[in-house]
Order: sequence, then structure tokens, then C-alpha cells
Amino acid sequence: MNQKVLAALKNQLKPILCVGETLAEREGNQTLKVVQTQLEAGLEGVSKDLATNVVIAYEPVWAIGTGKVATTEQAQEVHAFIRSLLVKLFGDVIAQKVRILYGGSMKPANAPELLAQKDIDGGLIGGASLESRSFVELINAAAAAK
Repeated sequence: MNQKVLAALKNQLKPILCVGETLAEREGNQTLKVVQTQLEAGLEGVSKDLATNVVIAYEPVWAIGTGKVATTEQAQEVHAFIRSLLVKLFGDVIAQKVRILYGGSMKPANAPELLAQKDIDGGLIGGASLESRSFVELINAAAAAK
């Protein structure tokens, strides 16, 4: 994962670093530990100068393609934790500039509430982008959240 992030940055691409836990890890109260391990490993060797070119996506594995979604509180908790780790790694100014997306089955019904959260900067949209009406509703939710 880290080699891909570094290679993308070296080639002036904006990598999306996805982090997230399995259902067993969530149920075992390991979410934050797992996310921290993944984030720190994925960002190893990334300089402060390039850190804002990396997009972070919190994508709980148990929510991908299942229709299950983290509660707004769960998503915000993990996003805030990621932001706090970015502060430790790169400082507050850079941490506030890094975009953190939610990628766990965001759809028109839950997008407005998720996008209203302080540390959720957008969505990493999968299946909901395949139907034009759904995608337009997601775009409208994002525009309203600004």
C-alpha cells in the first residue's frame, strides 16, 4: 500500500489511501487501532510538502457493497480520529487541508447527514453512482453541505 502511495506522489498523481476495519474488528473494539496502523503504514515516508496531495478514505470493510452503513456518529468518530493522527504526523495546518472521504455505502438517503459532519469532507461513491438520479442526489447533498 505504501509503495503505491509513494509511487503515485512521485508521478504527480493524487492517491486515495483507503483505511477501514472488518466487522470482526469493529465488534472487537479494534476500529481505531486498525485504522491507525493502516494510516501510519500507508503514509510512511510521505513528506509534509506532499501530504495534502493524498486523499484519505475511511471505508469500513463491513459496509462495502453490503448496504450497511456506519452510523453518522461512528463515521464522524473515525474521521475525527484520522484527522487527529494527521495532526500528529504533519501538524494542524496540513491536517486540516487533507481531504477525508467516507466510503461505506454512502447514498442519497444518508449523504446529507454524513456530509454535515465536521471531519467528513466528501464521499467515495461506489454503487450509488451507477444510477444517474441517485448520483445527482448525491451531488446535490454535497453542494448543500458546503
